[in-house]
Amino acid sequence: MREISDILLHMGEEDLPNHAVSPPIFQSSIFCFPTYEEFQAALADEPSHYLYSRGNNPTVNLCEEKLAALEHAESAKLVSSGVAAAFLAISSCLKGHDHIVAVRDCYMRYFFDVYFPRYGVETTYVDGTDSQEFEQAIKKNTRLFYLESPTTFTFKLQNLKEVAAIAKAHQIRTVIDNSWATPFFQNPIDYGIDLVVHSASKYLGGNSDVIAGVIMGDKAVMDRLFETEFHPVGPVPDPFMAWLILRNLRTLAIRMPVHYANALAVATFLENHPKVETVLYPLLPSYSQHALAMTQLRGGSGLFSFRLKSHDIGDVKCFTNRLRYFKRAVSWGGYESLVFPAGVKFPDDQVPPDRVNLIRLHVGIEEKDLLIADLEQALDGVKG
Repeated sequence: MREISDILLHMGEEDLPNHAVSPPIFQSSIFCFPTYEEFQAALADEPSHYLYSRGNNPTVNLCEEKLAALEHAESAKLVSSGVAAAFLAISSCLKGHDHIVAVRDCYMRYFFDVYFPRYGVETTYVDGTDSQEFEQAIKKNTRLFYLESPTTFTFKLQNLKEVAAIAKAHQIRTVIDNSWATPFFQNPIDYGIDLVVHSASKYLGGNSDVIAGVIMGDKAVMDRLFETEFHPVGPVPDPFMAWLILRNLRTLAIRMPVHYANALAVATFLENHPKVETVLYPLLPSYSQHALAMTQLRGGSGLFSFRLKSHDIGDVKCFTNRLRYFKRAVSWGGYESLVFPAGVKFPDDQVPPDRVNLIRLHVGIEEKDLLIADLEQALDGVKG
C-alpha cells in the first residue's frame, strides 16, 4: 500500500504530458478516435474509454484514482456534490419496497423521510451507539445500513467492524459518510463497510472553493453503480472541479493534523469554561465513546458541537454575533473557522428545546490561541 504523501503528491503523475509538473485540465466534452474500429470499440466499452466527459475524463479519473487509493478502495466515482454521492450510493443498493436502517442524526434525513417513501422504501432509525440496534431493526426486506460516524451535530459513533459483520451475516449492504474523518483519519472499508461517500466540498477540497462528492468501493460494485446510477442520472463532475480537488489534496496531510490539534485545544478550553454545559468531540478523553474513537480513528477533524449552560436564545445570538474569527456560515471543512448555531434554522419561538443551546463549531487552521481568545471574549457576553 502506497504512503499517503506518495498518493497525494505523485500517484498517477509520473508521466504527465510535455513533462508538466502539475496535471493538465482536460476541459473537453468529447474525445475523438483515429479509426472507425477504435470508435466502435470505445462505444462498446464506454467505462474503459474516454468518449464523452459525462462518463469519463482524464482529469476526473486521475482525481478518482488518488481518492480511491486514499480510502483503500478499488475504485471511485467523482460526482457533482456530496449529497449526490450519498444519494447514488444509497439508491444503488435499493429497489421498491425495500427497508433501510439508518442512524438517526444523519444528514440524509430528507431522502429517507420524503424521497424514498415515494417508492415504498421504509427507514428505521437507530441511535447507532449500540451495534445490536442494527440487528434488532432488521426486517425481511432490509437491504441497507446507512452510517455516519460520527453523526451530524451530535457526533455519535458506530462500531464499524461490528455493524459490518452484522450486515454481512444478513446479506445487507453498508454505506457510510466519511466526510468528517477523511481517509487521513479513518478508513471504513478496512472494517468491512461496502461503500464510502464523501462531500469533497469539505476536507478533500479543503479551501471552500469547490462543490463535489465521491463514492468509493470494490470495482465490481462501482462498475455497476456507474452503469445503473451515475451514467443514467448524470451528476457529472466538471474537469476544473476535479483539478481543484487534485490541487487541494496536496495539502491534506498538512491541513488535517492542524485541524485536529486546534480542535482538541479549543474543545478542551470550552470543556473547562464555566458557561459551557458539555462538549461533543469524540477525541476528548471525557467523551462517552472515546475508547471506540481511539480504536477506529487515527485523529479527529475540526468539527464538533458544544452546549451553552444557558437555554436563552438571546445568549446564543449574543455569543454568535460577538465572534470575530469564527465566520457565520453553513458547511465546513475549509481552512477557515465557522460557527453554526442549531437554532438558526428555526424561527426564534419554534426552536426545539434540545437545539436552543447547541452550537456547532468548525475549527480552522488559524493560530489556536487566536481562536480561543475569540471564543473567550464571545462567551464573556453570555449572561446565563
